Amino acid sequence: MKVFVTGGSGYIGRAVIRVLLRQGHTVRALARSERAALALQVLGAEPVRGSLTDLSVLNATAARADAVIHLAQAETGEEDLAAATAMQDGVGAGTYVHTGGTWVYGDTDGVADEDAPWNPPALVAWRHPVEDAVLARAAHGGRPVVIRPGLLYGGENRLIDAFFTQPGKQAGAIAYIGDGTQHWALVHVDDLAELYTAALRARAGAVYVGVGGVNPTAKEVAEALSLGTGLAGKTVSLTIDQAREQMGPVADAFALDQQFTPARARADLGWVPAHTDPLSVFALE
Repeated sequence: MKVFVTGGSGYIGRAVIRVLLRQGHTVRALARSERAALALQVLGAEPVRGSLTDLSVLNATAARADAVIHLAQAETGEEDLAAATAMQDGVGAGTYVHTGGTWVYGDTDGVADEDAPWNPPALVAWRHPVEDAVLARAAHGGRPVVIRPGLLYGGENRLIDAFFTQPGKQAGAIAYIGDGTQHWALVHVDDLAELYTAALRARAGAVYVGVGGVNPTAKEVAEALSLGTGLAGKTVSLTIDQAREQMGPVADAFALDQQFTPARARADLGWVPAHTDPLSVFALE
């Protein structure tokens, strides 16, 4: 299968491309810079120069593909919707896999699934109309699929590293927000990459949460990170106001209490996360 990938040189994108190539697919990937293009070539993908605002490039490249996996992070909802529309127009009846996120659900009432109601923090509220428009194409001959990843770990571990590990190293203790009893719906980047490739065979209009099914508390994560960074388990609590001052709007997302099950993706696609002990990973990093 010929697959067009946006965000291919990024954290998730590199993992997805490796799986696609291992499975025998041919990959073309969007590259905003020469550096990104070189990284894609090293992976074995063919770079396509352009950005998410180059709608004609997105449309033409999608038209030459059997499927599209959209991983790149747009600056605004309007930009994301325009890019998604161009690629869906291009790929036609081919599969189009769009990226959302579990934060759109807000706090969950125990362990939830894809049908949980939305209650997004302001940071991700823009996703609702975009995903509605993407999924609406299923009624008109398209094959849209939406993946809503949980909080990623493994490899570069970007968000957790940027907002918790690195600041914690400087402060001498890893922070958590409030009493730390809120749960984080984690997923290993390699498992998520397998879900994206499995989604190429999903039914039109399908939605899957990309989670590992293990939902530790924020305090448990902080304690494990502290061990992994040589801080001997030292942690510190931040109030939500302190967290907002240090982290910005993403603090409200980290403060969410979320637990999710990957049961639907397991039943529909046979996707079974292989990494089910994130605390051990954090403690060893």
